[in-house]
Amino acid sequence: MLTKKQLDLLDFIHKRVQRDGVPPSFDEMKEALDLRSKSGIHRLITALEERGFIRRLAHRARAIEVMKLPEALGGTKDGQSLPAPSLSVIDGDRPDSRPTRAMPIEAVHALELPVMGRIAAGVPIEAIAQVSHHVAVPGAMVSGQGDHYALEVKGDSMIEAGINNGDIVIIRETQVAENGDIVVALIEDQEATLKRFYRRGASIALEAANPAYETRVLASDMVKVQGKLVGLIRTY
Repeated sequence: MLTKKQLDLLDFIHKRVQRDGVPPSFDEMKEALDLRSKSGIHRLITALEERGFIRRLAHRARAIEVMKLPEALGGTKDGQSLPAPSLSVIDGDRPDSRPTRAMPIEAVHALELPVMGRIAAGVPIEAIAQVSHHVAVPGAMVSGQGDHYALEVKGDSMIEAGINNGDIVIIRETQVAENGDIVVALIEDQEATLKRFYRRGASIALEAANPAYETRVLASDMVKVQGKLVGLIRTY
């Protein structure tokens, strides 16, 4: 059974897809449901996805597919799936076998970010400042002040934080971090690593999210914060 807000959002998405062939943006959903923040929309979307009413298409900005409707919205009694509507989406960095109609990045509130190379989620590797390619990300992921860039993760030290080898992490440039933030840390101006940041007196602790890796405690002048994690993109 869906809550009223979940039902309203599903109805709004379904009608917009039928009318325009593309789902509404998170801003449009927030306005339609009179919610104060996008986090409420994220929770409703997740709940609908967990219940099988919608599915999100990986690596595509603003791509939501309605799978079925409840009886209250004209669905069948047994929850039979609806025919999938035609969606206008942006391809991610892996080709999809299904034909789609690409939309301009601006139309779906997506941005292209430079992928600056690899970042170690394990033993630190040399800092990389070369752009290897670009990746399209939802505009909501890079909202806020500061420049953003992307890095490819190498290693498994952050797996318990949901960050796997091969993931693309979205980083907002900053030199300031709070305890518990996942940051890009530059060690002695030579090595870069992705870890949780903790300040311990005059020292900095870089903590992995994998018990197989020990926490590294370094003098504060040996560590420079290069940015904070704000998003993640995964390829399947």
